[in-house]
Amino acid sequence: MINLSKPTDDDLFDYHYDEPGSLPGTLEFEDDATPSKLLLIDYTGKKTERTELTTPEECLSYLKSPSVSWVNVLGLGSQEIWPGVSQVFGLHPLALEDVVNVPQRPKVEDYGKYLVIITQMVRLKEPGKGFYIEQASLILGDHYLLTVQENDRPEGLRQVRDRIQTGKGIIRTQGADYLMYSILDAIVDGFFPVLEAYGDRIHDLEQEVVTSPSHQTLKTLYRIRRELLALRRQIWPLRDAIKLLVRNPSPLIGQNVQIELRDCYDHTLQVMDLVETYRELTSEIMNVYLSSVSNKTNEIMKVLTVIATIFNPLTFVVGVYGMNFNPEASPWNMPELNWAWGYPMVWGVMLSISGGLIYLFWRWGWFEDLSTHLDMEDDH
Repeated sequence: MINLSKPTDDDLFDYHYDEPGSLPGTLEFEDDATPSKLLLIDYTGKKTERTELTTPEECLSYLKSPSVSWVNVLGLGSQEIWPGVSQVFGLHPLALEDVVNVPQRPKVEDYGKYLVIITQMVRLKEPGKGFYIEQASLILGDHYLLTVQENDRPEGLRQVRDRIQTGKGIIRTQGADYLMYSILDAIVDGFFPVLEAYGDRIHDLEQEVVTSPSHQTLKTLYRIRRELLALRRQIWPLRDAIKLLVRNPSPLIGQNVQIELRDCYDHTLQVMDLVETYRELTSEIMNVYLSSVSNKTNEIMKVLTVIATIFNPLTFVVGVYGMNFNPEASPWNMPELNWAWGYPMVWGVMLSISGGLIYLFWRWGWFEDLSTHLDMEDDH
């Protein structure tokens, strides 16, 4: 289970796996799992009833009525409720295992009398801090929908609840299949605010890479690429699951909802396109960063080369006149040491060499490139 209070990077790529040798259908509960709450929304076209249940058995009378019953379980930590949930809704042990042992890969399982749809919801953290992942399981039956959320945060489906409560739209005149579609659509649409935040971060990084790239920029780029990969890992199988609902109609899903699911499938394709686009952008920004760092290094090397080239002949001159040959032993032993103007002459030669080199570099355009680079540094 993903811990929303103290998430780690590994949580973004985590899927549940059974311990070797464990029996199929074994339920595993984390010590810090959120205690379960059972919320019931029962509605028809004319009225709606919303109540909090103590035990799963309390919803039996609602399930036998022709109204639509939405039972929402918030949190997985109350182990004692799950045998009752399994008995009331007639869940197969493997279906219950997929619901309780989180996280699971998004998928659709058809058990005949009901459909099990496993999804992953995403929610933004603080600005620039990534996102949370939470499993939401949907079990669609005749006149009812059972949803199980990993934690007790109802924000992700609040819009659907409000539409039922206020009677907005056609949701209260439709069946449980339309409710299932509405929740799926809300889950898929929840990816867009997350991706919008990543688009803003990537735009800021583009400016940063061009103006003042740093090692922290590279670390941020790498983290964003990992998080986008985690998003892709969630939306890709969810797209396939919704595609399966569209291509393989179930008797539990009406023709009108089949058409609506196509729109939901289109939204998953849009999310996939955005994820892939942002991943390509981060790759291009990383290449720009490396090019920028390389260009900056080249400019530094050019400055050092200019300075070294100017001082190399001067070093040669002073090295020659630093030799300890005795001019009295031979007229060929550094006669300049005895000249009255020998010292000014050496300075004149060195200044002439430096001036000549500076003139050549100017003619070659080196200083123009350097001045452009320095002006850019000042602007930053």
